[in-house]
Amino acid sequence: MIRYALRRIIFAVPVFFIIITAVFFMVRFVPGGPFDRERQLSPETLAALNAYYGLDDSLPVQYVKFLKNLSRGDLGPSYKYQNRSVTELVREKAKVSLELGGAALAIALTVGLACGAVSAMGRGRLSGALDAVSLAGICLPAFVVGPVLIWIFSLKLGWFNAMGWREARDIVLPSVTLALFYAAWIAKLFKDSEARELAKDYSRTAIAKGESPLRVAAEASRAALSPVVSYLAPAAAGMLTGSFVVESIFNIPGLGKFFISSALDSDYTMIMGCVMVYAIFIICFNILADIALALLNPRVAKELGVRK
Repeated sequence: MIRYALRRIIFAVPVFFIIITAVFFMVRFVPGGPFDRERQLSPETLAALNAYYGLDDSLPVQYVKFLKNLSRGDLGPSYKYQNRSVTELVREKAKVSLELGGAALAIALTVGLACGAVSAMGRGRLSGALDAVSLAGICLPAFVVGPVLIWIFSLKLGWFNAMGWREARDIVLPSVTLALFYAAWIAKLFKDSEARELAKDYSRTAIAKGESPLRVAAEASRAALSPVVSYLAPAAAGMLTGSFVVESIFNIPGLGKFFISSALDSDYTMIMGCVMVYAIFIICFNILADIALALLNPRVAKELGVRK
């Protein structure tokens, strides 16, 4: 297993560099520059700014400088936030998004797996009601759920603040808003997978021999978790790196909202920093998902060539 993980990490290194290389050149081919939106800049001042930040160099030279700085752990200065480094800003914004995403991930897993398990074992109205709730969670976008939660729990009941990130309770409404969509998908995936496992011969035979249905369901859930684990790789990365919509609705100073504003401002270094964080999370969670799948299902381990 350790050898397999190391092999995946080695393969992930060129993938990471392909991603950052593609983004590096793509953002520079987009019309406009980081200082084009600044007003009352004379041509001399604009030329001086480009020279100071090395933007008047050729793209290959800029790319080589970027890689040299990256090898030292330096992502460079932000073009829009004076006297602030990209590393400092990304660390500050990512901390907020990780807190929000971590809470949303815990809610999505807990609620999704619980609803999926109950729906798979339930019958009649209970299973139908949970399926309907899951479908609603998938269909309702965050820009609808967020304002509704604010209206009910902030404006009507006064339990939470409508916006901001100042108190511990400020994490509740945005994390629930962010988690709802993912919880609904987890519930649906787990319910369908668990139902398939319970319909197989080994589950029916165990129940016919007098085994407790709950115990049989618990045994079947090991295999039923496989599609959930596969889905969690990109989902967890998305939740942990922040959601622009949720952070905008609740006015949260996280990485998702910051990434969009950096893209609009053509802040090249900030865009690269945000993309690298997201790419690292995607790659790491995919590796962890493959390892988890191998541990849950020996057949998958054999297909992946994993040796314990």
